[in-house]
Amino acid sequence: MVSQPSRRTVRGAFVATAAVVAAALPTTPATAQPSAADALKKYNELSEQASKLNQDHLKAQGDLAAKQAELDKAKADLANAKKAEESLRGQVDVLTESTFQGARFNQISALLVSDSQQDFLNRMSAINILATDNAEALKGLTDAVNAADAATKTANEATEASKKLLDEIQQKKADLDKQLAEAKAQYNSLSQSVRNQLAQNGDMSNISVPPGTAGKALEFALAQRGKPYVYGSNGPDSWDCSSLIQAAYRYAGVSIGRTSYAQAAAGRQVSPSEIKAGDIIVYYSSQSHVAMAVDGIRAVHASTEGVPVRIADITSIGPISVVRRIEG
Repeated sequence: MVSQPSRRTVRGAFVATAAVVAAALPTTPATAQPSAADALKKYNELSEQASKLNQDHLKAQGDLAAKQAELDKAKADLANAKKAEESLRGQVDVLTESTFQGARFNQISALLVSDSQQDFLNRMSAINILATDNAEALKGLTDAVNAADAATKTANEATEASKKLLDEIQQKKADLDKQLAEAKAQYNSLSQSVRNQLAQNGDMSNISVPPGTAGKALEFALAQRGKPYVYGSNGPDSWDCSSLIQAAYRYAGVSIGRTSYAQAAAGRQVSPSEIKAGDIIVYYSSQSHVAMAVDGIRAVHASTEGVPVRIADITSIGPISVVRRIEG
């Protein structure tokens, strides 16, 4: 079982950390402290906005990959439909040519040339078979042509959708780059002492994890403490918030979505009062940030650039949107 510190202990540690940050902020002249605090607040706000844009960009990339798969299938369906159409058209041409060459008989000619009643019946049977073959071939050709038309329409629609998604991705990437530049500039405006405080690894102590899938995922996430945050990174040397959670559960043998939006729908929902080790905690109304519970009080997460993967108090990370449980 995970060892859970008392709320008093965690609260004390949190207050102590806050005191260190406060101490790192300049105190003279008297007006300097609010300015530094405002700069840090602004940096956090810009980082949150960049995190959302990062998740939007990742989602658009995923949508494009799915749409490309649809396009590939549509193209394959179109190729198969055209092949079937060509084959059936050849069959219809052969039957039509035979008809024009007199290979087909009508009932009167069959009667006139028959030597006996049985011969007549045999000839009529052959005529019916030829007629049936021709009707089936014509129907098959019609169906193949319709299938080819439908496949062409689907392929064209998928192509257009892919183009729109590609344009959307490029726009989201431009928005993200602009937001990152603003956040970086704000980060650089912070004092060196505050930046040093942000860069601390936090609690690096050995933490026991529960057995099972959730424990294994948590084991992986905890092992990433101290690694840097990089927007859009998929590891293993750096992470963003959702790639860390995805990789942790992949390590535990469970496949979940890449974005915080997808992870907000993974598993089943539990209330914040029920949080336990391994639960996925999604933050903000936009569901743009995600962390993994260490226990009912703490969570490990990849926060933002300039801050390494580390443990934080669950409620200090931000307003909780939803808690999802993968196991149990």
